[in-house]
Amino acid sequence: MNQATYETKAKFIRGFSDKTRLQILESIKDAEKTVSQIVEDLSGNQSNISQHLACLKGCGIIVSRQEGKYVYYSLRNQQIAALLEAMESVFLQVEEEVAACEKNDELDCCSKS
Repeated sequence: MNQATYETKAKFIRGFSDKTRLQILESIKDAEKTVSQIVEDLSGNQSNISQHLACLKGCGIIVSRQEGKYVYYSLRNQQIAALLEAMESVFLQVEEEVAACEKNDELDCCSKS
């Protein structure tokens, strides 16, 4: 695998590496929603959530469709839903180690460099 492919894969994975983006994915995992519905679910700021939606869309994780004046967001496909389920399953097995890991913060391993 060439370097560009690794960079692209890392970029895709970083799409999942934000608390707000994970909350958005949880919000739309079962049904498509508008920005307003997502903002309400997360009790968030529309501008901030819109930026995260753009990131998720840019990473190919979600898709959108326009219907009249509303834009609806949903997971790209069932494989993304399955990936989220697999990540949750693995997370439940390693949650204590992750919570105790100081290297994650020290290395800033999820930075956008």
